[in-house]
Amino acid sequence: MPKMGESITEGTVIAWHKQPGEAVEVDETLLEIGTDKVDTEVPSPAAGVLAEILVPEGETVEVGTVIARIETEAEATGEEAPAEAPPAADEVAESDTATAEEAPAEAPAAEAEEDTPADTAAPPQAEAPAGGGRVEVVMPKMGESITEGTVIAWHKQPGEAVEVDETLLEIGTDKVDTEVPSPAAGVLAEILVPEGETVEVGTPLAVIATEAGAEGASAGKGDAPAASQDEPAGDGAGRPAAPAAEQAAAPSGGDGAVMAPAGDTGELPRTDESGRFYSPLVRAIAREEGLSLEELASIEGSGREGRVTKEDVLAYLQNRKQRSAPAAPAAAPEPPRTPAPAGRSTAYEGRVEIIEMDRMRQIIAEHMVHSKRTSAHVTSFAEADVTNLVRFRERNKQAFLEREGIKLTYTPFFVHAAVEALRDHPLLNASVEGKRILVKKEYHIGMAVALGKTGLIAPVIRDAGQKNIVGLAHAAADLAERARNKQLQPDELQSGTFTVTNIGSLGSLMGTPIINQPQVAILATGAIKKRPVVVEDPALGDVIAIRHMMYVSLSYDHRIIDGAMGASFLQRFVEVLETIDPDGTL
Repeated sequence: MPKMGESITEGTVIAWHKQPGEAVEVDETLLEIGTDKVDTEVPSPAAGVLAEILVPEGETVEVGTVIARIETEAEATGEEAPAEAPPAADEVAESDTATAEEAPAEAPAAEAEEDTPADTAAPPQAEAPAGGGRVEVVMPKMGESITEGTVIAWHKQPGEAVEVDETLLEIGTDKVDTEVPSPAAGVLAEILVPEGETVEVGTPLAVIATEAGAEGASAGKGDAPAASQDEPAGDGAGRPAAPAAEQAAAPSGGDGAVMAPAGDTGELPRTDESGRFYSPLVRAIAREEGLSLEELASIEGSGREGRVTKEDVLAYLQNRKQRSAPAAPAAAPEPPRTPAPAGRSTAYEGRVEIIEMDRMRQIIAEHMVHSKRTSAHVTSFAEADVTNLVRFRERNKQAFLEREGIKLTYTPFFVHAAVEALRDHPLLNASVEGKRILVKKEYHIGMAVALGKTGLIAPVIRDAGQKNIVGLAHAAADLAERARNKQLQPDELQSGTFTVTNIGSLGSLMGTPIINQPQVAILATGAIKKRPVVVEDPALGDVIAIRHMMYVSLSYDHRIIDGAMGASFLQRFVEVLETIDPDGTL
């Protein structure tokens, strides 16, 4: 059972496209699996015969569970089989030479392949697995909601040798850059996507020729492609090269759906009275749109054995919407747009400079507009007297630096105060899913980090409620440093429940931040400024004093949070900061 994305722990077998005893080719669809967000087809990691199905249709199992076994041609005979169909296990057991005798005489390239050391008793080379072939390197899934990536740099060029797990290329998304290891040992045969190009998840990026594939290509290039395609991917001992094949062929959920843990998450049953099966994705959409089981049963399915697919449900919803909507006047055709000049990032027209958005800026723009469309934004403000906090930091920062090796900033105090306020206002540590409110019990606090003047990201301090100031300081310093050096891992940008952005570090007094979906609130702390304010002295009464003051703003989703709750949250946040003991120590 492959891993379908960030936080996916299990999947449901929807349908088997092959049955035991049937032949299967590399990358041929073997079965269909589903989670609560996406249904996808799983390609075969090797060529051979489907020997055994271990998980029946309709059963949900954890990621990594063995769901079937494929008997490769190397396991059955140790020799190459005809391209038409792999022999059954009992047929090839009768004679070790049956395959060679049945091979077509007019295929000189196939004869040349028999002379290669792929199927002989020669020991496998260390740098490439024997019995290999051509392995595709695909654009990996980098995290929840990530649907595409950009090739930043190739670390290897065609013709160069590459080891398993050796860095092959570097890719980037709107949130993180990362290195991609090679799924197999061999020679980089071809680069399919050049540097600077952006492609969807699952797109083939390159082809690696393992030892046998490289030798076969040089022996009969262009004459017998079938011979190399039928070569089973193995480790030279009759076992499929599972890690390489699974990485190369792993489905990625490239339809752009946001992935979440699989399983039966909806109220609708998996089957109706007639026994018709509904996948987790179909049930999730039905729940979101308020479809009853009777309505699902009325939809004509286009899937295997008449099953209802995601496309069927969406088409049904679209038709229902069109039937209920009044006819709109025909719109005038939109004039054709002139494409931007290829390879140019800036251009000038008169005194106007035109700057093409980079990938990060485009995605940020999309996310911000999506957030504004999704949540009813309201922002409330408060003012905090953080004189005690400033004094506490000044008193402890030098000793803290010498003891911990990092600077003591204000960020861990802001995160701590936010967590304390969230404990008293749990609705702000939630998300909205349709007509349901999902209140999170862990406090995973996103921390906005500016990347110079090019953009920002929000890495997540996980389990912030279980950390003290020292632990929060280390977590914040580590995430900030690796964010600016583009060393974050995809899961460090996911699953935040609340976000804190310290806009004061950039000099802003206050702001109205946009909610980081699917969260329901975000807190912005402004610059700390000395100002004369009126304070109450027990002996003198009201006096004017110089204090360190800071504005705080909270943007929240007015669908579930009202102004009274927003104001109460801010009051509690300010109270935590103002009651810090200035003479305390860490």
